[in-house]
Amino acid sequence: MSTEFVFTSGSVTCGHPDKLCDRVSDAIVDRTLMQDPASRVEAECAVSGGVLFIASRSHTRASVDLADTARQVVAECGYRSGAFNARDCSVMISQSDHHRAGAPRIDLATLSESQAGEIPAGHQLTLFGYACRQSANLMPLPVALAHAMSQTLDALIADNTLESLAPDAQVQVGVIYRDRRPVGIHSITLLTSRRDADRPPAASLRDELVQRVIEPVLNENDLTASSGMQTIVNPEGLLVGGGPAMHSGLTGRKIGIDTYGEYSRQSGTALSGKDPLRIERIGTYAARHAAKQVVAARLAEECEIQLSYAIGRAVPVGLRVHTYGTGRMDDDALTRLVAEVFDFRPGVICKRFRLQTLPQERGGFFKGLAVYGQLGRTDMDLPWERLDQLDALQQSG
Repeated sequence: MSTEFVFTSGSVTCGHPDKLCDRVSDAIVDRTLMQDPASRVEAECAVSGGVLFIASRSHTRASVDLADTARQVVAECGYRSGAFNARDCSVMISQSDHHRAGAPRIDLATLSESQAGEIPAGHQLTLFGYACRQSANLMPLPVALAHAMSQTLDALIADNTLESLAPDAQVQVGVIYRDRRPVGIHSITLLTSRRDADRPPAASLRDELVQRVIEPVLNENDLTASSGMQTIVNPEGLLVGGGPAMHSGLTGRKIGIDTYGEYSRQSGTALSGKDPLRIERIGTYAARHAAKQVVAARLAEECEIQLSYAIGRAVPVGLRVHTYGTGRMDDDALTRLVAEVFDFRPGVICKRFRLQTLPQERGGFFKGLAVYGQLGRTDMDLPWERLDQLDALQQSG
């Protein structure tokens, strides 16, 4: 019996207050690691009205100007004038020494893989990785399309192609599924903020957004707008200004956008603003890495990997693979195979992905992850998106 349903996922531009906070938090992580890769750092941000607040804990040899970092990010996100802007916003800061909370500096470059493998998880956590054949990047189709459209919107805002647009915008994509396979686009909704209430006319802006955002992304994904597809632009009317002047933002509030658009399970903890030895961050990357390899190796059409960690232990206390009945072998056998091929110890993950040194090598790294999703990205060379374990899986499987 066929089961049909509609599933929606969303994405937001970098000027959305929540994503602005994520970018500030990850920019602080980047700047800290660029000076001292062994740093332990946690940075959270909140913004509302004309005030941006940063709470940072670190154990580091780095010296980072947090206010300057925040103002640069605010300017990069398009807030250079208006009610909230990089120059005039108030930046409030609370800093403390994270070492007192038991997070010593750890330089993985000086450790062997065996030594790195002894580093325990610092938190109790269950997290998930997922991959499927719905899109070229093996991500659920709704969130893949939503991210592509929000990235396209940001490009139009940044180069002033649509000069009326302000930085704060949202995208929602609804996909029709039949038997857990996408069969069509149900709806696409764009919510954009504007600098000017008078121009251009709403109908003209709608046409521009359809032509410059929706149609190009559908074409790039070999999709076409069906006759029944709903295209909705600013259904609640004009939003002038937008951004922190109108609604607040907080680091870690958009976890679904950061991961799988709620199509798959996710942990309840934020990814942004945390150094790469935090298990919620690297564990999520490692679980995605393994799930993607399983699907790319054609051992399953879709795959979810669950990892459960306990405080003070390096090896996950729980590992489970679920393929929704699409596996080439049963889930128990695939769980054993994944456990054999992949090492999910925190220190080993961080060392193999070289996450402590990537900000230094690339002149920043984590800030780029803070918007358009931290998984499934094709515009960044991400270690957890590389298909580097296919031979090991195929030979063992």
